[in-house]
Amino acid sequence: MSEAGIGTTIVTQVGLVVRDIEKSVEQFSQIFGMEKPPISITAEYDKAQTSYMGKPTEAQAKLAFFHMGQVSIELIEPIGGPSTWQAFLDAKGEGVHHIAFRVKGTDDVTAILGQQGIKIEQHGLYTGGQYTYLDSSPQLGVILELLENFETRSS
Repeated sequence: MSEAGIGTTIVTQVGLVVRDIEKSVEQFSQIFGMEKPPISITAEYDKAQTSYMGKPTEAQAKLAFFHMGQVSIELIEPIGGPSTWQAFLDAKGEGVHHIAFRVKGTDDVTAILGQQGIKIEQHGLYTGGQYTYLDSSPQLGVILELLENFETRSS
């Protein structure tokens, strides 16, 4: 990993925040000629341990994933408590929220990015891993998401 980088240049996901996931899934399915993916809901706080701006939150989201080769398009409808998704929707409306990269050593990567003024906005757990959103909007115009599977974590 470069001292200034995140350790990868492979984008795995583009996340879009939407107001109505059912409507968005329908539109994406029609436009791309794809089957509608299932819509899931993120885990509650007791499992996800979600924090937003350094504080615990009951935030959840409805999610749907369109797998398009190397990159997935993730549709996100915020529900529950304060979150990066709801803040984005309130401030900017629907649109591209983040680009995601699969990484090893989230703590190291967030430290490197922190030195560049890119701070953690939201963090949580999912089955088999963790996600971290970093506010790189001033530098890149978009939020970065780091995805790390627990089995790939470095000690």
